[in-house]
Parts: sequence; structure tokens; C-alpha cells
Amino acid sequence: MTSAEVDKGHAGQEAEAAGNSGEGYQRALGARQIQMIAIGGAIGTGLFLGAGKAIDRAGPSLILAYAIAGLVIFFIMRALGELLMYRPVSGSFSEYAREFLGPFFGFVTGWTYWLFWVVTGITEVTAAATYMTYWWNIPQWLSALVFTIILYGANLISVKLFGELEFWFSMVKVTAIIGMILICAGVLTIGFSDAADTATVANLWNDGGFFPQGITGTLMTLQIVMFAFLAVELVGVTAGESKDPKTVLPKAINTVPWRIAVFYVGALIMILSVVPWSTFKPGVSPFVKAFEEMGLGVGAAIVNFVVLTAALSSCNSGMYSTGRMLRDLALNGQGPRAFTKLTRNGLPFIGTTFSAALMLVGVWINYQWPGQAFNYVVSFATISGMWAWIMILFSQLRFRFLADRGVLPQSTFKAPGSPYTSVFALAFIGMVIVMMAIDKEARVSLYCAPVWALILGVSYLMLKARDPENTAFAKK
Repeated sequence: MTSAEVDKGHAGQEAEAAGNSGEGYQRALGARQIQMIAIGGAIGTGLFLGAGKAIDRAGPSLILAYAIAGLVIFFIMRALGELLMYRPVSGSFSEYAREFLGPFFGFVTGWTYWLFWVVTGITEVTAAATYMTYWWNIPQWLSALVFTIILYGANLISVKLFGELEFWFSMVKVTAIIGMILICAGVLTIGFSDAADTATVANLWNDGGFFPQGITGTLMTLQIVMFAFLAVELVGVTAGESKDPKTVLPKAINTVPWRIAVFYVGALIMILSVVPWSTFKPGVSPFVKAFEEMGLGVGAAIVNFVVLTAALSSCNSGMYSTGRMLRDLALNGQGPRAFTKLTRNGLPFIGTTFSAALMLVGVWINYQWPGQAFNYVVSFATISGMWAWIMILFSQLRFRFLADRGVLPQSTFKAPGSPYTSVFALAFIGMVIVMMAIDKEARVSLYCAPVWALILGVSYLMLKARDPENTAFAKK
């Protein structure tokens, strides 16, 4: 493709994106909602529950793991930001992979990211149903059904309602963490609660040192850490429905460092200072355990509510993103044409309905066979989510290469330090995958990946053979 052709094609696309959205969507998400979606994407059950297992494996050095991984996440988000300012579209990752790496990579990225959110939605709505049993003895399947129907309905009313739900879900999570930090600070300085006698910053190194399980123990937690950050890239999917993407999205992305510094690093420093790391065990929320150790029993009920909202937030995000990814694939001839249809409110009804139906099937499977097989499916979420990050980084590197040579216009939000920061992020993700291969519990997700890749490869070749004239399968 020549420079003139590229300029001509993307000039039209950028002109469409600057209006109500050239993709047919309504730009109804405001700055307040985008900011909270960005914040909420970085705070989920991976922190509220998963951190317990990670603390047991790494001790206080988990703080360093979150800090380094958080820096990598910032590099990824700045790479995504550079692409978004070049062309803000709802298809986001798959659209960029299609343009800069080829149609096959766009196909794989779109369907993989869709699967990631379906699997995540299944686990989160089931988890939400489990949390409800803390207060009421009601059937798990009934809670899961009610939650799924409510979130499905909300996603079909308007994108603004989706944004409003995410705003309040995120507000609950943010308030809970800030409250926890302030309470811990009070214990350390004023000395109230049952933990006052043992609370000290020295807990970060007194019990076996900062690396009580060695460097290997810290490295083995990286997969848990990266899982906690999955969904931070969701802000990219909102690009096609943001009121002012050129202004709002850079601001949301630039808040990533302080969000991670406060909600992950800050929260862990405070918790591990008040309660020795050896107190925490896998499967127990460190937030709940910390409240118990401080003698604040009501905190357990509060945290259960917070974890419930975190699960519902993730499922809500899954409902939102799956419909958009399916429509993007369909618009490019890489998915059923029915997924292209929008409601009067500009919502992808069929794609969202199809995904929600699969989430219900998953809940039923979990109810019938709650054994290890279901957990294997869940473990696939990590590797499929990281695939989106890998595609973002490779797409940004290719875009920067073309932009620096004048083939494409420069982005107004260039990633600092690129290409070195993007290459570093790719190397870090590669190291995480190696750690997953070493860990027998996480290794199963790597077994699933080739099977999914084979399914996608065969499907792609079949679609291409059926319609060889389709430009969606042509090299650019």
C-alpha cells in the first residue's frame, strides 16, 4: 500500500471517528466514566483475593513484583495510547493487529479477546453468586442467573448506563482500598486495634527478610500479578464510544502509575506493615484477614461486598467488550454478518446476547461439574489476556516504524522511550510465560493455547477458502 493510499484511507476513518463514531456507535461515555473505567480495570478480584496466594509465595517482595509489573503495564498502556490517538476505534486491539500485522493476527486477536471476556465473565458471575451465600442461603445458580440477566439488560439499554454502572462499581473498590490504607495508617501511627502491639513497618523485613522465599518465589508470583492487571486495557475498547477520545483517553492512561502506586503498592505496604506476611494464606482475602487481625470483624462483611462488586464489575465489562469485539470481526468479514447489527441506541444486540448466553452455559457447567476441569478453563484467561498486550506492543512498534519513515502520520500521544520500552515489556511478558510453564498449576493454560490456536487457524483458512475475494483476508 502506498503512502497516498494509507493517507486517503485513514483520513476518512479519522473523520468518521471524530463525529458520533464512524462505526455506528454513540459517543456517550464522558470523562468521569472513562476515568473510573480505567481505574476499575486495574482493581479486581486478582487484588482482593489473589493477593493472598501471592503473599504466601513471595512475602513482602510481592510489593516489588507489583511495582515492576505496574511499570510494564504503563509501557503497554502508553503503547496503546499512541495507537488510539492515531485512530480511536472500538475494535481497538484486533483492528490495530489487522492493520499493522496482517488479517490473520487481527482475526486471532479479536476472537481470543472475545474468549477471554467470556471465560472471565463465567468465572466472575459464578464468584459473585458464591459471595452472596455469605449473607443468604440461596441457590448459587439462582444468584448467577439474576446477576447475568441484570447486567445483560443494562448493557442493552444504553452505553451510558454501562458507563454509569462501571463508575459506581469502581467507586466502591476505590473507596474500600483507600479506607483500608487509612485504617492501617491509623494503626501504625495512633496504635488502635488488636494489631497495634505488633504493627510496624519493620514487618516488611523482620520475618525472614524482604525475600523470605527467595528470588524464585517472587518470580513465580508474576503470573498472579499480571492476572491482577488484566482488563486495564479495556479503556481501549471504549475509544469508539468516548465523547472526546483525543482528550479523555490520554488522561486516563496517564493515571495508570499513580493508580498502581496507591491501590497495589501502597495497599500492600500498609497491610504487610500491620500484619506479618506469614499470617496470610492462599484462598483468603488479605483484606479480610487484615481486618480480622485488627479485631474489626465488620470489615469481613464490608470486604465481601467489595469483592462482590469487583466480580460484577468484571462481568459487566465482559458483557460490554464481547459484543464490540464480535461486531468488529463481523464488519471485517471475519465473523457472522448478524453480529454487525446495532439497536437504535447503537448497541451490538446479537453479539452481546450470544456472549451472555455462553456465560449462562458456563455457569451451568460450573454448577454441574465444579471440579478441576472448570479451573483449567479459567487458567486460560491469563494467557489469552496477555495475547492482547502482545499484539498492542507489536502493533505499536510497527506503527512507529511506519510513522518515523513518513508513511503514516505521527501520533499526538507518543509512547515515551519507545521502541525500547515496548521491547522491554515484550521481554517481561515472555518471562512471565516461562514462569507459567514452570509452575504446574498454571502450565495447563499453555496446553490450552495451542488447541485454541489450531481452532482459529483452521477456521481462518476455511473462511478464506470460502470467500477468497474478501478483502478482510488480503495482505495490506
